[in-house]
This record gives sequence, structure tokens and C-alpha cells, in this order.
Amino acid sequence: MAGGDLETAAAPLLPPPASDDAPPPPPPPADRLGVGYLIFFTLGAGFLLPWNAYITAVDYFAFIYPGAPVDRVFSVSYMLSCFLPLLLIVLCFPKSSAPARINTGLALFTLALLVVPALDAAYVKGRPGLYGAFDVTVAATALCGVADALVQGGVIGFAGELPERYMQAVVAGTAASGVLVSAMRVFTKALYPQDAHGLRQSAILYFVVGIVVMIICIVCYNVADRLPVVVYYKNIKRRAQKEEVGGGMTGPAWRSTLWSIVGTVKWHGIGVVLIYAVTLSIFPGFITEDVHSEALRDWYPILLISAYNVFDLVGKALPAVYLLQNSNAAVAGSFARLLFYPLFYGCLHGPSFFRTEIPVTVLTSLLGLTNGYLTSVLMILAPKAVPIHRSETAGIVIVLFLVVGLVIGSFVAWFWVI
Repeated sequence: MAGGDLETAAAPLLPPPASDDAPPPPPPPADRLGVGYLIFFTLGAGFLLPWNAYITAVDYFAFIYPGAPVDRVFSVSYMLSCFLPLLLIVLCFPKSSAPARINTGLALFTLALLVVPALDAAYVKGRPGLYGAFDVTVAATALCGVADALVQGGVIGFAGELPERYMQAVVAGTAASGVLVSAMRVFTKALYPQDAHGLRQSAILYFVVGIVVMIICIVCYNVADRLPVVVYYKNIKRRAQKEEVGGGMTGPAWRSTLWSIVGTVKWHGIGVVLIYAVTLSIFPGFITEDVHSEALRDWYPILLISAYNVFDLVGKALPAVYLLQNSNAAVAGSFARLLFYPLFYGCLHGPSFFRTEIPVTVLTSLLGLTNGYLTSVLMILAPKAVPIHRSETAGIVIVLFLVVGLVIGSFVAWFWVI
């Protein structure tokens, strides 16, 4: 689907046709200069940047905490601390404020990114084996998980009320954050000498840049709510809400509505669960800890993570060119990704050629490409399967499914030591 067609696909969001006695509804405002798209792209990049920052600095953490299964511990800590608050938000949704959630979450992200450089400057000082600092770092990843629950659900729900191009912008932004972080990591690693001091300096610079990006995201979010196109669709949502008895729902009525929304988007959600269960059980733990290269040494995991992130971005950008409208086909593709298990198993125990850098890199790139495209399709289609005043809830429900997949994948990764 061409980029211009994305606006056409949003027709269900428009007001109903006016009667003969009423003037026709005004058309939606244009997104001049693509400012709205760029803001949602930036927000998508922002809420995954802290997670990408922690997992991409694998060489720094491996040096400071030798022998610790850093990526696997980070994954479980992050995903569990994200799941529980997100579940609470869904259950108590009518009583929560999206601006308060998102601004609080962005502030917590900034604080979590500050932990690593502050801890290094005050206590670690480049010395390996101080595992008390490792516990603090794990706590910082848990703080990131709580912030993710507050921000990701809110931003996805926000975009779900708008035409598809804005959801595509958010999803593409999540992939761009991975590419940005990988590029930052390669740049900072190459900028300093390849010794303990250079490793420390590069990691600190890396996290400081991340903090700057989070501050930019805070500004972007508070600008987004004032955009004419956002105000237009929020007004449509308010009119739809007023048509409901009492203008809102609480208690049993809300739970009944919530279950109806879950029933409508459940297959979208199952597809997302499968996508991320497969991806997280392989990436980043298997990529960073189980495969090795004598030629590339500690550059190998960084380059593999970069390959994954680049192709994930390509996959999440493709719906701007062609959007698969058949959610059943996307769910079938999610099941087909289970084939990655035997393929990656072959990278450790298969024929000698299969255990070299080229097959591992190709499979990692395909893992990212399919993750990006199928995620984007399902995240775009799910909020459009319900009325506009339920799109935000549907978006948050899909994020909850996504986090379930991440939690499953994080636990399976512990057994993926093959």
C-alpha cells in the first residue's frame, strides 16, 4: 500500500455522513511537513531506546560483570516489571490519565539511563567484579520496564486513534531506536582505544546520548497533543463516547467491554505473542552468548545486533509501501517463524558451513525482517478492528499481548543454551 493510501485506509475513523439538514463534516487537517509523523516516529524510537541501550552495551557489561548472564537477566527483569503495571493499567483504564502515565514514564526512562554513568563515576570506576553494582543495574532495567508499561501502552493507544500512518510511524520508530543505538555503540566503541579505559568512556558517552534523546521525547509528546490532526480525531472520539450511556464506563460494565475488545483482537494478539516469544528466546541471548567468531571477536555480537536492528527497521518501514490487510495471513506468518528454532540450532550443531558467520548473520537478519513486518501489520490492524473510542484500549491490549510474548521469550531464552 502506498504511503498516500494509508490516509484512505483510515476512512472508518471519520465521522458518519451528515444529514441533509447538517453541513458536511470538515476533512481531517493535513499533517503539514509531516510533523505529526515525525513526532510519532520519535516517540516510538524513544520508548524502546533504554532497553536497546542496555542490551547493546553487552561488551561493557560483560567486562564489568564477568561470568554473569547479563542479557538473560536483563530480559527477565525488564519484561516482568513491564507486564504487571501494564496489566493494572488495562484493568483500571477508565480511571487513568494517558498524559500523566506517559510523562511519568519518560521521566523514569531518563532516570534509568542515568544509573549506568552515575554508578560508574561514583563506584565502579571501570573495575570488574563489583556485583553489588550489577544488582543496581538490574534494578535500573526493572525501572525501565515499569516506564515502558507507562509509555508504550499510552503511545500505542494514542496512535491507535489516528490514521494508520501514525501507528506505522510509531512501530518504525521502535525499530529505528535499535538502529540508532547500534550505530551509537559502534561509533563510541570505535572512537576510543580498545582497552578498559576506552570501553568505559564509550559506554558513558553512549548512555548520555540516550538521556538527551529521552528529553527530546518529553518535548515531542507534549507538542503532539496540540497538533490539529490529533485534536480532530480526539473530538471524534469524544462524540462517540458521549453516545454511550453515561458517557463512560466503570466496574462490571468496563470489564464486559474490555473482554469484548480482547475477543475482537485476540488473534492479532496471539500473533504478536508468537512473534516476540520466538524473537526474545533467540535474540539477544543466543546472539550475544552462544555464537562466537575468532575473526571478529567482541565485535561479532555487536555486528549481529546491528544486523538484526537494521532489518527490523526495514520490516517496520515496509507497511508504508505495502500493508498486508489480511490479519489471518500475518498470524500464519507468526506461526511459520517457529522454523527459526531448528535453523538456529543448526548454527551450533549443524554442518560446518552452517556454523560460520555468514549463515548466522543471514538468519539474524531474517529474524529482524520478519519480526518488524509482521509486528507492524498486526499492530496497525488491531486498533482498526474496533470503534474509534475503543482504539486506545485495543492498542494497550495489543501491547499487553506483546509483553506476554516478551516474558515468554525471556524465560525460554534461559533454556536456549544449546
